Amino acid sequence: MNRRSMLMGLPFALLASQAGARGPWAPSRPVVLVVPFAPGGPNDIVARLVAPAMQAALGQNVVVENRPGATGAIAARHVAAQPADGHTLIVAASGTMTINPAVMARPGYDPEKDFAPVSLAMSVPNMLVVHKDVPATNVAEVVAWLKREAGRASYCSGGVGSTEQLGMELFLKRTGTEATHVPFPGGAPAVTAMIQGQVQASILNAATVRPHVASGALRAIAITGTQRFSGLPDVPTMVEAGLPDVLSASWSAFLTPAGTPAPAIARLHEVIVAALRAPETTQRLTAAGFTIDASSPQELGARISTELARWKQVVKDANIQMN
Repeated sequence: MNRRSMLMGLPFALLASQAGARGPWAPSRPVVLVVPFAPGGPNDIVARLVAPAMQAALGQNVVVENRPGATGAIAARHVAAQPADGHTLIVAASGTMTINPAVMARPGYDPEKDFAPVSLAMSVPNMLVVHKDVPATNVAEVVAWLKREAGRASYCSGGVGSTEQLGMELFLKRTGTEATHVPFPGGAPAVTAMIQGQVQASILNAATVRPHVASGALRAIAITGTQRFSGLPDVPTMVEAGLPDVLSASWSAFLTPAGTPAPAIARLHEVIVAALRAPETTQRLTAAGFTIDASSPQELGARISTELARWKQVVKDANIQMN
């Protein structure tokens, strides 16, 4: 009996066990973590915290590469075009995966078809806040105030098509209220404008506005998540306020090009999750207000699909268009 005949006669389970004996997938060259934004932001921070642990576990250099532009679309198109072999990942933001494709006519990538999920890294909910002079302390009072204003109230965001705008438009739609959108070039100037009283309300990153709530410059109304925010545990959620589908959050996640072999995804998931759960990483990120998620690939894929469908509907209902 020749070798080929012998192999054909072996049970599949035995062949599989012999293949598994070779060990887990390992990279054959440096692994690149592509960050869609400039250094210093949340995605860059988590990439640089995780990279050394990945490098130690994989036995190859792990390089962080910043490719900012077009709210992450430039980096997403670049990573989608790379070989599907586990050596290139994008450290994507929620907006890159679930909002760009909803507001851009031609984003140049499909988050569900062009990428393979590896793991959700961390997240932070957004929060409905109002200027300190707005006569409202809870969701019901904000709704009543908006109805009295009859469209004269304004809200800010970090730009057209941002998480802030879409979250606020979802809230307005669900409560049957109106407000004028005032976009700013980023979340920081939007917060400043709100503190100065140029606008009265917004749904903004909870970690970003936490110090301004603590100082009394802004008033926290509700967390747009399913659980309360550890940084402001006394602030109720939209779920508690009777608006269970008004959900808006910012998150970071690791994905590879579609078609990456399952063994590579499994090994990358293993080392990334271990790095995220390392005490020093957890301490650094939770201190900044983030929740460590370290999800399965399937959970990340489901989240992208759910949020993408939600934001596409919000964009359609609010007639939001990017320039």
